[in-house]
Amino acid sequence: MKYQLTIKKISDLFGCNIEDNSVITGISYDSRKVKESDIFICLIGEKTDGHNYIKKAEAKGAKVILAQKKVNSNLPVIYVQNTQSSIAKLANLFYKEPSKKIKIIGVTGTNGKTTTTHLVQHIFEKNNLKTAVIGTLGTRENINSNYYDAKHTTPQASDLQKQLSNLVEKDFSHLAMEVSSHALSLHRADECNFVSAVLTNITQDHLDFHLTMNEYWRAKRKLFEMLNLSFWKNKYAIINKDDVLFEEFARVLNKDIKLFSYGVKNKSDFQAKDISFQPGGLSFTLSSPKREHKVKSRLNGMFNVYNLLAAISVSYGEGIEINKIIDAVSDAKEVPGRFQIIQNEDSPLCIVDYAHTPDGLENILTAARLMTPRDRKLICVFGCGGDRDPTKRPKMGKIAEDLSDIVIVTSDNPRSEDPKQIISDILSGIKNTSNIIVETDRKAAIETAVKKANKNDVIVIAGKGHEDYQILKDKTIHFDDREVVMKLLQALTC
Repeated sequence: MKYQLTIKKISDLFGCNIEDNSVITGISYDSRKVKESDIFICLIGEKTDGHNYIKKAEAKGAKVILAQKKVNSNLPVIYVQNTQSSIAKLANLFYKEPSKKIKIIGVTGTNGKTTTTHLVQHIFEKNNLKTAVIGTLGTRENINSNYYDAKHTTPQASDLQKQLSNLVEKDFSHLAMEVSSHALSLHRADECNFVSAVLTNITQDHLDFHLTMNEYWRAKRKLFEMLNLSFWKNKYAIINKDDVLFEEFARVLNKDIKLFSYGVKNKSDFQAKDISFQPGGLSFTLSSPKREHKVKSRLNGMFNVYNLLAAISVSYGEGIEINKIIDAVSDAKEVPGRFQIIQNEDSPLCIVDYAHTPDGLENILTAARLMTPRDRKLICVFGCGGDRDPTKRPKMGKIAEDLSDIVIVTSDNPRSEDPKQIISDILSGIKNTSNIIVETDRKAAIETAVKKANKNDVIVIAGKGHEDYQILKDKTIHFDDREVVMKLLQALTC
C-alpha cells in the first residue's frame, strides 16, 4: 500500500499553519536515505544532530522539514518541541494507526524478553493465531522463518509504525514485541496501542543511560501506563510476582485491566512448583486459575521457568485454553544465542548465551552448574561491553568467581574503551585470582577454555549470544561465539 500525507495535514497535527497541499510520500530521519518527496525529521542522537544535515536532505529531494531548533532551509519547516516524540505521532498518522489493527503484546524487563516473546509466538502459532515477533534478534514472521531488520531491540518510531503497517497488510493478528527501556525513554513505542504489557524482571542494566535504578524501572513502567491509554478492550497485564517491584507496576494499572501474576517463590495466578531439571530440559507442576498441570519443556534453567510462566500467562490472557498452551510449550525450541548448547560426542558441553548483566550471568552459571557433573569443571568465558555501565563489571567478576571453577576474562564489544581497562574493572571485583585467566582476544579466550576442558566439563561463553559481530574502537568485525565453538569442537574430533 502507498501512503501519503499533505504538508497541511502534518502542520495541523502539530498545531502549525502551513497552507501547502503538497504531498509527502515517506518519512526519513537519515539524510543518506532521504527519497524524493520525503519529510525529513531532525532527530538529535547521542553522536549526531539531524539539524546539521538539512542541506543534504534538501539535495536528496525532501519536501518538508520537521525540526525542534531554528534552522535555515528553502523548504517549509514545521517546528515541534521534541522531534523524537513527534516522529511517533507523525508515523502513526502516516501509516493509518496500524496498532489499532494488530494486537501487540509488549514485553519489558532486564532479562527474558527475547525468549518470552518467542515462546508467545510459538504458542500463538500452534493455536492458529498469525503472530510475528519484533525484538533483539530482529523481526520474525513465523517460528520457522529467518530474522530481518535487526538494528535496535525496539525499532525507531517511524520504522516501527512502518513494520506494523506491513504486518497488518499481511493479515497478522498478533505481535509479540520486546520493549526496551531505551525505546520507552526515547519515545520509539509512543502511539502504540498495546493489548497486553508484560514485566519479566528488573535488575541492574543500562545505568550508563538511565543513571539510577529508579530512572531505569520508571522507564520500564511507562509501558504499563501506555496500556492504560490503549484503545483495545479486554486488556491484560502480566507481572512477575517474585520481582521486588511487583506492586510498583501493579498499582499503576487501571481497574479495567486484568492482572495476571506469575512466579515461583510467591503465590501467583500462575505458579511453578516441583521444578526439575534434566539434561534434555525441565519440568514443573503449574498451579493455574483452573487447576494444576504438568509442564514439560526442552528449555533449561530456572530463568526459563520464569520465561515459560510469562508466556503461559500471556497465552491464557489472550483466551487460549490452558491444555493447548501446555501442549504447545512442550516442543518450543531454544532461541538462538540463549542458553544455546553446542556439543560433540567426546567434547565438553558448551553453552553460548547473551547474558550481559549481573543477574543474567548469575542465572546462566547457576543453570550450567546443575548440568555439570560433580567431578567436572565449570569454565566461564566472559567480558563486559565498552561505553556501557561500568559499575556492573566488578559485580559480574565476583559472580563469575563465585559460581565457576575457572574464569577466563576477555573482551566483549569494547567499543571506544581500552579492553584492558574494562578487564581491570572486572578483576577489581575478584578476590582470589588463582583460577582466573586474562585473555583480551575473545577467540583465543574461547580456545583456551576448550583446551582446558575435558569431556563432560561445561563451558559457558557469555555476553554476545546471537551476535555475529564485535565492535572495536575503530571498526566492527565479523565474530560469532557459536561459529568459533563449533570449529574448535570439530577440530577435537578430527
